[in-house]
Amino acid sequence: MATKLHIKKGDTVMVIAGDSKGQQGKVLEVETDTMKAIVEGINMVSKHTKPNAKSPHGGIIKKEALVHISNLMVIDTTGKPTRTGRRMDSKKDKSVRYSKKSGEVIK
Repeated sequence: MATKLHIKKGDTVMVIAGDSKGQQGKVLEVETDTMKAIVEGINMVSKHTKPNAKSPHGGIIKKEALVHISNLMVIDTTGKPTRTGRRMDSKKDKSVRYSKKSGEVIK
């Protein structure tokens, strides 16, 4: 069974450790088995490509590399990084994520 993580695809996150510390971006993909995520514009690496149908000349392309989830924090509606928690929603019988700083539900 896949583990529940504190970030999901589409979240806006801030990097709290590493070379990209302090930068913000949107989560493009989450890999639950390796506990890593790809964040838009964060941890850019140069990839050397051979010529193919997509790029006939080949060359060097810049792309995002994986970042460990422990180095990311969710940005809440106030625009500040926050820890997240889970609680049962009063209206529905569903578990929702909420901001530990403001107490608001994270969409």
